[in-house]
Amino acid sequence: MLRSSFALLLLLAACHDPSPLPEGRSSAASTGRQSGERSALEQAALEAGVIADAGKTAVPGLYQRRHEAGRDSLCITHGDGKRYHFGLEAIFGTEQYCRGEGAARQVGDKLILRFTGGSQCLIVAQYDGDRIAMPGVVDMKCAEFCSGRGSLEGVAFPRLLSDASAARSLPDSNGEPLCEGG
Repeated sequence: MLRSSFALLLLLAACHDPSPLPEGRSSAASTGRQSGERSALEQAALEAGVIADAGKTAVPGLYQRRHEAGRDSLCITHGDGKRYHFGLEAIFGTEQYCRGEGAARQVGDKLILRFTGGSQCLIVAQYDGDRIAMPGVVDMKCAEFCSGRGSLEGVAFPRLLSDASAARSLPDSNGEPLCEGG
């Protein structure tokens, strides 16, 4: 057993090449794109109009998804300068929901949602021009906006309308305006 372990160790050591790569070449580990960089395929799709450029797509509008347990709604209206006002409600059943509002700011393909209220809940969502997707893990401080076992983790809101006035008039599940502050 000791001999086979030693042989395996020698084999693994022989596979390691500490020499640097020639200039202009990168290893497989370093070929990952930096945030904001686009692949040639993505760039071609943007130029052909196949996919939307999130940085050039207006954020305000109504984002909504219906499902068997309820309705997830996000309205975004114009705010001050480059800031927006948002209101959201995600319903997961009769006693499971998340509801909140606050200010939003777009940074490239990200939408930074800062909730108003007692906590310091901040969510950095993915924005692709047609959909806003919450990350798979959100700050624990955001739990105050949810009831029961509700959570905003992984919730996605596809765009329904680009009209900010329609977003402003959207009622929540209680019949109150979801974007009343916008």
